[in-house]
Amino acid sequence: MSTEIKVPTLGESVTTATVARWIRKVGERVERDEALVELETDKVTVEVNAPEAGTIEAIAADEGAEVEVGALLGTIVAGGTASAAPPEAKPAAIPTAGVNPPPSPSGPVARSGHAPLPAAQKLMTEQQLEPAQIGTGSGKDGRITKGDVLSVLEKPKPAAAPATPKPPRTDDVREERVKMTRLRRTIAARLKEAQNNAAMLTTFNEVDMSAVMALRAEYKDAFEKKHKGVRLGFMSFFVKACVAALREFPAVNAEIDGDDIVYKNFVNMGIAVSSPNGLVVPVLRDADQMSFPQIEAAISDFGKRARDGALKLDELSGGTFSITNGGVFGSLMSTPILNPPQSAIMGMHKIQDRPMAIGGKVEIRPMMYLAVSYDHRIIDGREAVSFLVRVKESIEDPRRLMLEI
Repeated sequence: MSTEIKVPTLGESVTTATVARWIRKVGERVERDEALVELETDKVTVEVNAPEAGTIEAIAADEGAEVEVGALLGTIVAGGTASAAPPEAKPAAIPTAGVNPPPSPSGPVARSGHAPLPAAQKLMTEQQLEPAQIGTGSGKDGRITKGDVLSVLEKPKPAAAPATPKPPRTDDVREERVKMTRLRRTIAARLKEAQNNAAMLTTFNEVDMSAVMALRAEYKDAFEKKHKGVRLGFMSFFVKACVAALREFPAVNAEIDGDDIVYKNFVNMGIAVSSPNGLVVPVLRDADQMSFPQIEAAISDFGKRARDGALKLDELSGGTFSITNGGVFGSLMSTPILNPPQSAIMGMHKIQDRPMAIGGKVEIRPMMYLAVSYDHRIIDGREAVSFLVRVKESIEDPRRLMLEI
């Protein structure tokens, strides 16, 4: 008796994935919960495990195929050996659930017009694109994938007159050409979407880190001892400062949905962390209800699991506001880009000693530039500037955070 291997639920708003790599082959014996295949989504790579012990009987979705949630990936037969052909032979194809089979090469549809996969068709309909505008797809049998559509959309549109076709690029023998990962293509598309759709502006300020640094130096050892190894960093102060400012200026924590503005009576704080595959933004859910040690422990855990590729899909969605810290890489100043559908993002930067005028005298102080990028369609300049001033005031006098003033 055969057991089906299906695409699992992939998380909020994620309906399709690409088969990145089959870890085990047809005819191989596998144990229950053993990793069989890697799926690459717009956000992370997911492993699909064996639903039971047995032998891989057939593979229904080859590497590179785009599949929907619930689609059939292959089958496992209980027992020692499969009835299918050995690994060297190509297994018989099994139709993928939810995906129409490609048309016959001898049919009326040309190879450049192979039926798009469902996710690709949805995007093409939204963007009013025809298969002929995409050309031959990168999916199995030339089928058009969502990535193919995104590649076309990312290309600059010609002006009134068609541009002269760009001659094929001649690669230097010292160069290496590597296809962009699905995650990298998605990052590029989302950043371009933010630039195209939002009326994005950025406001800047600077904050004196003296008080926070002194407080941290005084209590970091006691903090770590009491909270069982959790270290006191700067991020918890900034999360707390942003939460306090968001309560005062709720538009910064809101989003646009059609003709409506959706205000959030909670704060899900996105924290940008670096991973081997690029920047990801796991979410501190209900950050407005979290304590300093809870925030520090969660952020430390996010960073470790991002490096290990172990973040879960549902941890990367649902944010209402984000913080990114380019200072860890040495950035002194930058303009962060919105993370749709969020309407604002704050960028932290490197702490650097600078001469400041304090009480009529010049003093050397540890200063940090802060930047808030915001969607001007929903957030006025006054609100954005005032929000950043509140964050600055809370960091320069952290007692305000303790007293919630």
